[in-house]
Amino acid sequence: MKSIVLASVIAVSALVAASPADAKGCIKGAIVGGVAGHYAGHHGMLGAAAGCLYGRHHAKDQARQRQQQQAQPSQQEKL
Repeated sequence: MKSIVLASVIAVSALVAASPADAKGCIKGAIVGGVAGHYAGHHGMLGAAAGCLYGRHHAKDQARQRQQQQAQPSQQEKL
């Protein structure tokens, strides 16, 4: 069991080290996911990982929406 956990930690560490350090949304999602995972069957690490992924996805969606709103001229400028 310990060897599986150790291999998983090494694999995740390698993936994290290879990706750029852009954590928008990840920290908040990891905290919420970790707490939820802990209370839902002592799976805090799994919940934190899932929360981080969801937080990044949500942050990217919000950034995309902000870009679209900035690209469109406002209604007042048209008048």
